[in-house]
Formats: sequence, structure tokens, C-alpha cells
Amino acid sequence: MQTLIDVILPVFLVIGFGYIAVWRGLFPETGVDGLMRFTQSFAIPCLLFAAIARLDLSTGFDPRLLISFYTGAAICFLLGILGARYFFARDWEDCVAIGFCCLFSNSVLLGLPITERAYGAEALTGNYAIIAVHSPFCYGLGITVMEVVRNRGKSVLGLGQSVGKAMFSNALVLAILLGFVFNLGGIPIPGVVSDALDLIIRAALPAALFALGGVLIQYRPEGDTKTIAMVCGIALLIHPAIVWFLGRGLQLSDDLFRSGVLTAAMAPGINTYIFANIYGRARRVAASAVLISTAGSILTLWVWLSLLP
Repeated sequence: MQTLIDVILPVFLVIGFGYIAVWRGLFPETGVDGLMRFTQSFAIPCLLFAAIARLDLSTGFDPRLLISFYTGAAICFLLGILGARYFFARDWEDCVAIGFCCLFSNSVLLGLPITERAYGAEALTGNYAIIAVHSPFCYGLGITVMEVVRNRGKSVLGLGQSVGKAMFSNALVLAILLGFVFNLGGIPIPGVVSDALDLIIRAALPAALFALGGVLIQYRPEGDTKTIAMVCGIALLIHPAIVWFLGRGLQLSDDLFRSGVLTAAMAPGINTYIFANIYGRARRVAASAVLISTAGSILTLWVWLSLLP
């Protein structure tokens, strides 16, 4: 119970403040859109750039962590696709969008603050290693499968251009790449720039959590109950269970093991709705799954945190 009170509830209270503020008309939806744009396009990219630029790659980028997490993510993507197809008779394009909901954990807005509150800022090394690969892997896999399913007759070159354009127009991906340039190139961040980055970084997660609450009010659950329940079960239970099994089998250190399991246990992120909206497929499932799984993760995260070493 103490873990629920000390670690999980403060994060979800900030989300709740954003939800209630918009619901009661105390904060306009247009303001939420602007706040989300600030966090997603500026503040969080600054956070990721600084984190990757300062990251000790020799300890953070343990291939066993990435294998554990992304094997689990790929399996859940496949389970989502096959479940939507063979249990709920959705067409293949809907199935890919539903599978993407099972693939894309909310690794930044929820994963970072929950892990930090549970184990401290020094325990985020594994989180940043996962995040560095997260968008390229998930968008690359999701867009590639969707484009193949849509069968537009594109050449391999055309397919590669679609995937590349989607990934490299993403501010988070660009910030991560720039962070690697500074890290691998041994380029120091000037003190005054570092101080300015830290000022922006302090605002990133609280503002993003508040904005997330304001955004979630737009995604009221409607229909497709069984499909949404499947997505929630895969995202909140099966993905972290797979990472747990693989992480233990590969003998991950406790710090990296906790980062992997907790990040896998996060609810689907807003990007799952964005992906569904881009293709005009399974939007209701994606929107409702984000809302319901975010609320449900309060309890499932409590269980995972209780089980972790």
C-alpha cells in the first residue's frame, strides 16, 4: 500500500488534475493542445537529448535489456494483430492499428516518472536506453507492416521512404539522434546551454502529465469492449511478464531488470491513437484503450512494483 501512495498516486494525481481542469472548464482544450505540443516537441526532446548525451553507454546499452524488452514488444504486437483478426474478425488494417496499441508503451510520460519515484533518478539509465530505440523500432515495425498490408504497390524504396519520413519528422527521434552525436563524438555541452536545458527539463514531465490528463478526457470509452480489454491485458500484463521471463533468463542486473519490466508495464501511449488516426483505422479502440489502460495501470503497476526486487 505504501508503494501505491508514495510512488504511483502522485504521478496519477497530476494526470487527474489535468483531466479535472479540462472537464470542469478551468483549463481550455486548446491550452492542453499547446501544452502537449510544448512538451512533445520541445521539453521532452530536450530531456532526451540531455539524457542520451550524458548517458554512460557502456552500462546503459546492455543488449540483454533491449532483447528482453523488444522481443516482448514484438510478440505483443503479433498477439494484438492475431487476436483482433481471429477473435474479433477485424480487417487486417484495423488489426495492425490494434497491434500497435499493444506494442507502444508510454515509456516517457509514465515510465520515467514512475521509475524515478520508485528507485531514484540514478535508476533511469535502462529507461533511457529503451527510449532511445523505442520510437524508431515501434514506428519502423508498425508503419512497415501497415504499408505491406495496405498493399499500395510501392517499391521497397518507396516503403523505406514512408518509414523514414515518419520516423525522422519526429522531434523525439531527432533529439535522441543528436544526443548520440554529442555522446559518441565526445562533444561537451557548454555550461550555459546545459543550465538552460535543465530549466526546461524540470518542466517537462510535470507539464506532460498534466497535459496527458487533459488529452485523455477527449477519449471517452465507446464500444469495442472486448477488443479494448484484450489490448489492456496484453499491454499491462503480458508484455511485462515476457520481459520478466527473458530478463531473468538473461541474468539482467536488478537496475536494468526493473527498468525493463516497469517500462513494459506502462499503458499504451498517445502515439497509438496518433498512429490509428494517421491511417483512419481502429481509432475508437486506440483512444479508449489509452484511457482505460492508463487508469487500470494504477493497480497493475502496484502489483509489478510489489513483485520487483
